[in-house]
Parts: sequence; C-alpha cells; structure tokens
Amino acid sequence: MSNVSMSTELAVTADQVWSVIGNFNALAQWHPAVESSSLEEGGTVRRLTLAGDGGEIVERLQHHDDQSRSYTYSILQGPIPVEDYVSTLTVREAESGVGCVVEWSSEFTPSGAPESEAVAAVRGIYEAGLENLKKMLGM
Repeated sequence: MSNVSMSTELAVTADQVWSVIGNFNALAQWHPAVESSSLEEGGTVRRLTLAGDGGEIVERLQHHDDQSRSYTYSILQGPIPVEDYVSTLTVREAESGVGCVVEWSSEFTPSGAPESEAVAAVRGIYEAGLENLKKMLGM
C-alpha cells in the first residue's frame, strides 16, 4: 500500500472551512480540477466530471461526520492509476487556537503505473485543492 498525506493551515475557523468542503457533493465548488459533481445512490456515490478533458471519477462515501468535520470515501472508477483507494478529508481547529488545519490523506495500491507516478498524481490533486482553498478563503 502507498499513502499520501497533506495538510494546510488556514486563518479561518474550522466551521467556516467545513461549511465550504464538508458536503460530499461540494468538491466542484472548491477544487479547480472538478467541473461538476452529481450524487447517485441516495447521496452515497458522487460522479465527478473533470475540467479540461471531461474525464470522470466515481467515488463512494464511506463515512461522514459533521461533528468531527471529517469524511472518508473510496474511488470506484476513474483515470487515476490507483486501486483500493480510500481517502479521508478532515478539518480541525489549529493547536495554536488560531485558524484551522485541513488534512487530506489516503491509502491505495498503485495500478497501471509505477508507485512514484501514482503518488505524484494523488499528491497533485491534493495540492491543487488545498492551494485553491487558500485562495478562496483569502490566504
């Protein structure tokens, strides 16, 4: 198994950030690589249409907890060279008491590409999303 874990600090409250990213169907509103998102199967599956090439990623919500500001999901299909991918997105108050920390982590098995390429692909997705959050929230 491979893993990627990234985090970023933001100078706004965890609740403010969670209101932007906490909805499982909200990825298109804050991630620049996602053009649109639609829910299926009673809201437990999201179909993401990617900006640019129009490719699709289908993901299943595994766990969602507004109280702990966290959700876990898996990839069912998509162009990323991974399988058995499970990821968690969490927002927590910063230990300093000022602002918050957004954490995005995953475990997966590289598939169809060397591990270094699979890790780089996932890392690139996380970096783009976290950087865009900083821009959106005035950082």
